[in-house]
Formats: sequence, C-alpha cells, structure tokens
Amino acid sequence: MAKSLASSARKTLIALFAFIVLLSVWTFWPGNSNVPKLGLDLRGGTQVTLTPRVTEGVITDAQLQQAVEIIRQRVNGIGVAEAEVSTQGSGNSSAILVSVPGVSEQGIAELLKQTAKLSFRPVEAIAAGTPFTPEDSSGATPTPTPSEDLPFIPAPFQTDANNAALQAAFSSMDCTDPEVRQGGVPEDTTKWAVTCSRDGLTKFLLQPAFIEGTSIDDAQAGVPQGGIDWLVTLDFDGDGTKKLADASTLLYQQASPKNQFAIVLDGLVFSSPFFQEPILGGQAQITGTFTQAEANELANVLKYGALPLTLEIAEVTSISPTLGQDQLNAGVLAGFIGLVLVALYLLAYYRLLGIVAIISLVVAAVITYDLFVILGGQVGFTLTLAGVAGAIVAIGITADSFIVYFERIRDEIREGKSLKAAINAGWGRARKTIIVADFVSLLAAAVLYVLSVGNVRGFAFALGLTTLVDLFVALFFTKPLVVLFGEIKWFSSGSKWTGLDPERLGVTSVAAPHARSAYAEKMGE
Repeated sequence: MAKSLASSARKTLIALFAFIVLLSVWTFWPGNSNVPKLGLDLRGGTQVTLTPRVTEGVITDAQLQQAVEIIRQRVNGIGVAEAEVSTQGSGNSSAILVSVPGVSEQGIAELLKQTAKLSFRPVEAIAAGTPFTPEDSSGATPTPTPSEDLPFIPAPFQTDANNAALQAAFSSMDCTDPEVRQGGVPEDTTKWAVTCSRDGLTKFLLQPAFIEGTSIDDAQAGVPQGGIDWLVTLDFDGDGTKKLADASTLLYQQASPKNQFAIVLDGLVFSSPFFQEPILGGQAQITGTFTQAEANELANVLKYGALPLTLEIAEVTSISPTLGQDQLNAGVLAGFIGLVLVALYLLAYYRLLGIVAIISLVVAAVITYDLFVILGGQVGFTLTLAGVAGAIVAIGITADSFIVYFERIRDEIREGKSLKAAINAGWGRARKTIIVADFVSLLAAAVLYVLSVGNVRGFAFALGLTTLVDLFVALFFTKPLVVLFGEIKWFSSGSKWTGLDPERLGVTSVAAPHARSAYAEKMGE
C-alpha cells in the first residue's frame, strides 16, 4: 500500500512538472510577450471619467453603449493602442471611464467629451478602396489601378472645394489600410471630403453635408407590414424636413452614384443609400438587404450617432510611466518581503516541512506568473496594482493551506499513528478544510468581480486566480511531495530538524504505530 502511494505520488509530480514546463514554454516562446500585460496604474497614462449631463428623461443603456463605441473609435483614431472604454453605473448616475495607457495624450479629455459628428452628404464619386490612377478628369468614376509609393492620407481628407488636392487624395487614398480609416477626426460638414467606408472596401468623394445628425428626431428598424426585408425608418425635425426635401428633389434625378448620399459618422461612411423619389414629409425609409442586426445597428447610429449625451469631464487622472514603475517595484518588493517572512516562519516552526511549503510557494509563484502572461496575451488580462495586491494576499492563503495540512499530520501522530499513516490520514482531514477555505475565497472574489468595476475587479480576478492555483498546488504538489518525504528513513526518525520530533509533539516515538502519547495522557485518555 505504501509503495503504491509513493508510486502514485511520483507520477503526479512528474505530470505536474510536465505541465509547468508546457506553461513556461508557452510563456517564453519566441515572439510572445514574456512579461504580464500592465494596466494603466503601472504602465502610466491618462484616465478620464466622463459623466452625462441629464437634461430630461432617463439615460438608457443603449445610449451609453453607443457612446462607448463612438468614443472607442475616436481614441483609436488618435493612434492609441490598448485603450479601454467602459461604463460605470447605469441610468442618470452613470459614467464613462476611458483609460489610455502609455504616454499621456495632450488634450485627450477635450477630444473625448466632444459629441460625434453625424452627417448626410451627397456622393460625388465612388471607387474601390485601393489607390488608383485616374484615367480622365471628366468627373466620371475612374477605374481603380493600384499604384505604389503614394503618400499616407488618413480619412477623412477635407478641402474647401472640389479642387486638385481633393482629386489627388481621392486617387491616392488607400482605404484597405486600417490606419487610414481610423476615423475619429473632427469633421467640418461645410467642406468637401474624401473618406472610406468602415470596411475599407469603398472610397467616397463627398460634397458638403445637407443634413446633420442633430436634425434626426427618431430612427427605428423594422419590417413593413406584409414585407420580409428589414428597413430603417427616419423621422426628421422641421429644419431637417425642409433640407431633406430640397436635397432629395435635386439628387433623385441624378445618375448613379450622384443619386446616393453617404451617412457619415466620425468621418467614415456607415451606409450609402440612394433616393428613389423626393421625400417631402420628413419621414424616410432606408431599404436594402439588411439583416436584423445590421438594421438595428444602422438605426442606433442614426438615432444616437450625434451623441445625445452631453458629456462633462468629471475627473482626469494623469499617471506618469515613472510613477507606474515605482508602484510596480513597490508591489513586487512588498510581495517579496511577505514571501520571505512567511518562509522564515515556516522554516522556524516546521523545519523540513517548512522547506516543503517554501518549494510549494515557489511552484505556485511560477504557475501564477505564467498564467498572468498567457491570459494577458490571450484574453487581454491586464495586471494592475490592485491585482498585485490580490496576488500578495494569496501568499497568506497558500501558506494557510500548508499549515492546515501540517497541523493535521502532527495531530494524527499525537493520536498514536505512525508517520506514514499520519500523512495520509492528515491529508484526508485537511483536504476538506482547505477546499472549504479556498471556496470561501473564490466566492468572495467572484462576488467582488461581478459587483465591482475598475481596479477592484482586477483585485478580485487576481485573488480568484491565485486561490485556484493554491488549491491546484496543494492537491498535486504539496501532498505528493510530503508522501515521498515520508518514505525517507531519516524523515521518520524523529529528528528535531524534521519538525516532527517526539519531544515537540509530546509522544514517545514518531515511528511507533501504537505509542501512547503524553498528550493523550494529559487529556485523561
């Protein structure tokens, strides 16, 4: 039986080390980042809190989510990578948090609070999204012909008139390049523009806008009675009704593509329908081969594209990269000091068993580091200062698991069991306690993660992850290692350096299976 347990313990440890090797290979594979992805508070950058100004009614979740999408596009438009845009709270007490890691962006707060431009522009010309050389200048749509060594022209490119510079931009703009169509550039609706569709497949030369998004009262997606295709219905205010009537009367008679108009949001074309007839009543329908999702998305853009939320800057927090590095260094130092203090206590009190605990802590640290790196690359997990705190707290949770197990072993020896029997019986009793304690920590972490926002969620995630690692290490490393130590004759000899000497435990012998202990005698057994 003992040999079977020892053999099983060896197999478990071999499988565990193979698992750790695979994790480490994944972590340090060439081309992968071998450090955790750091959050704003450690990397430095700017965090802006925007609150909507409530004029009337209740702010809906749909409005908030549309605002988040527009702001995210605008942040991407200034070339900031890994920015995070999220909502906090709901309804009229909501806020939008924008975290921009890296070097602080000048004027980013002012950029974010501006409402997005939504406009309707007559289409002058349409071409494929690739650069081309115009075959003529008659105003007809040129045939796309790729060319090389063209200047980088971001969308939208705007001029006061349909001049040579605008035509050159229409010729040279490469909408297939994601950097060209970042959008988010402030749009002047009184100017001519060259821009791209959101997918980059189409390039547009557009006239000044005839209607802006503020003139739209409502937009709804639906299926007409007796119909099967989805469409979007628009309602305009008085000023928009007049402008729409004038524009549609003029444009519907034009040849394609000049009978089309572009719906432009933050500088990029969202859709480009055409007029079939003049629209005089202030109500219009946009038809096409829409799916339900596409129709709802277009309706939301038309309804909320101009950001009905007037955003105010509630707070701007600027964190320098130096301060973030100082915080990270301080967190790592605190974790190292905590680890050393726990290790010294375990060595002083448990002797050789303390070494088992220290090795277990090192194994847990390696697994945790690998998981932080891998999750950062795979699901975007960012390690914040709060997350570092959660990992430090987990050191105590992990050490507590060892203490529970070791004390159970000592109790079993006091009751007269041999060392090998005590190791197995102690684990049977300690396992329940360890699982229950870790479950409580996991439950607390889950509740925190679900109910909180921001850095608190980072703390909760790190705490939950490291608690799972603690349970994993206790089950598949600490217990098998103690079983193998129990096979060593010197360990069962009762030496004071093992942490299980009879004098400290109050027994006559650690090896004797039926020795009556002094502890039992004191209890009157």
